[in-house]
Amino acid sequence: MIFRKAEHKDVFHIVQMIANDKLGQLREDFKDPLPSKYYDAFSNIDKDPNQELIVVENESKEVIGVFQLTFIQYLTYQGGIRAQIEGVRIRENERGKGIGEQMFNWAIDHAKKRGAHLLQLTTDKKRPEALKFYEKLGFVASHEGMKLHFEK
Repeated sequence: MIFRKAEHKDVFHIVQMIANDKLGQLREDFKDPLPSKYYDAFSNIDKDPNQELIVVENESKEVIGVFQLTFIQYLTYQGGIRAQIEGVRIRENERGKGIGEQMFNWAIDHAKKRGAHLLQLTTDKKRPEALKFYEKLGFVASHEGMKLHFEK
């Protein structure tokens, strides 16, 4: 597997993976051609040195996975850096092959190299299988997360 920074040409495949689950189908606008708002968001992510959108390719150079790392500098932990991982997806026909574990191992190693003292994530309570997966990797549900959605 190859881990690399996402490129403009990958956006369609990334959004396709993000939209390919029960929650993603409700909130994404996946169609061909892809709405420009996705390319605009990619451009913003790509320009930000604290954001890394990473794709995973198989031996045939097909994009089969994606995740986004955000590096957050803050004052607590003596001016520490925390890494946040979001948008973790694996193409449907590639699931169950250990790719997710390899993705997380890469992300953990990369976050450490960037000086982060922890890697955090959120997971939707409607995805209990994801919670079990993260716990198996050593993540601990140590805090209660909350969100406030704004109307458009």
